[in-house]
Amino acid sequence: MSAPRLDGLTVGDIVAEGEFPLSRDSLVRYAGASGDFNPIHYRDDVAASVGLPGVLAHGMLTMGFAVQPVVDWAGDPARISDYQVKFTRPVVVDAASGATVSVVARVGALTGTTARIDLTVTFDGATVLGKAQVVVALD
Repeated sequence: MSAPRLDGLTVGDIVAEGEFPLSRDSLVRYAGASGDFNPIHYRDDVAASVGLPGVLAHGMLTMGFAVQPVVDWAGDPARISDYQVKFTRPVVVDAASGATVSVVARVGALTGTTARIDLTVTFDGATVLGKAQVVVALD
């Protein structure tokens, strides 16, 4: 698949969006896949005992969700040359209602043959990843 063309982009363009629902089951499956079995990701009592507002989604799971719309838009994960985030707020996954992480990917800068895509990643109306940026090589 060919990459989006650099000459068709303008700073500020939204290039991708996504919504990612999470459940407690999702967290347990991710724990198994990643090997991160920290009980703050699946046990309310442990989360509360360390002062957390509830069971939290894994940071790397949230980070993975956030970049996926950009990977889909770029057409090839090898086009991603850099990806950085700052974890700013946790994603609390309610036992009954779960959680939904929303992502908006917008062109932040165009340089040479690359685009910097700035991500706005939110949960429950609040930003959960700060300075989330993806550098994508384009045609």
